[in-house]
Amino acid sequence: MSIFKEPRIDCHVHVLDPVNFPYGKDIEYKPSGPEVGTPAQLRQVMQTYGVSHALLVQPNSGYGSDNTCMLDTIARGSGRFKGIAIVGFDADLAALRELQAQGVVGAAFNPTFHGIDYYKRSASLIGRLAELDMFLQIQSEHDQLSLFVPWIEAMPIRVLIDHCGRPTPEAGLNQPGFQALLRLAATRRVSVKLSGYSKFSRRPYPFDDCWPYVAAIVEAFTLDRCMWASDWPFLRAPQRQDYGPLVELAELLFPDPAERRTLFCDTPRRLFGFGDDAGTMRA
Repeated sequence: MSIFKEPRIDCHVHVLDPVNFPYGKDIEYKPSGPEVGTPAQLRQVMQTYGVSHALLVQPNSGYGSDNTCMLDTIARGSGRFKGIAIVGFDADLAALRELQAQGVVGAAFNPTFHGIDYYKRSASLIGRLAELDMFLQIQSEHDQLSLFVPWIEAMPIRVLIDHCGRPTPEAGLNQPGFQALLRLAATRRVSVKLSGYSKFSRRPYPFDDCWPYVAAIVEAFTLDRCMWASDWPFLRAPQRQDYGPLVELAELLFPDPAERRTLFCDTPRRLFGFGDDAGTMRA
């Protein structure tokens, strides 16, 4: 079977629709041109590449904590979408439960955008997410993950790590931030997205300086706690990105169809509760 015919779930995409959902006036970075990814465009990408479901991630760019566009896309998605929202540190249980009822499964932390100091007062929110069995999703780079490790180990929180933890390739596998990530495998509550290679690679596609990190993550976490993602529509990409080559890269890294089935479908279905029926999206 062609890799493009294999069913898959994309575990990291953004929706940006500034015509129907205008960007916030105070948002510093406003995606435009090829960075815009509307729900209609996402629907076409999913149809073309055999994507049955997707995890929508609220972008800091354009919208910040205004989750309206993402929530509307989930509501119109006939069960094909779940979401990761951006919420304030003071979000109470009622607010989080309301988001859960709308298909949100977790909250996004992004120290690569806000810096590490911004999250030093986030422990209470992490505790409330844990109480509701929601995910804490972290996009960190270099050694930033180290701040969160004690909280993750101490609280029964389920965690998603974006983009392999964005290690520094030239620093090697023993760099502190990456070793902190591998250490979290022992909790059995942490899962990793094998994605976003262009965000930390120092080489063009196929980003082969990332491959040792992918191998180490899979060895530590197993494919039962790893998932595939595209990062569509590739915000702030340092070089041109296309969906098809990223699908082919998964085949290069995981030539065994059974392994790809676990990565593409089985793990995200189990973690996020996607149904077997893809359904059809309403306009």
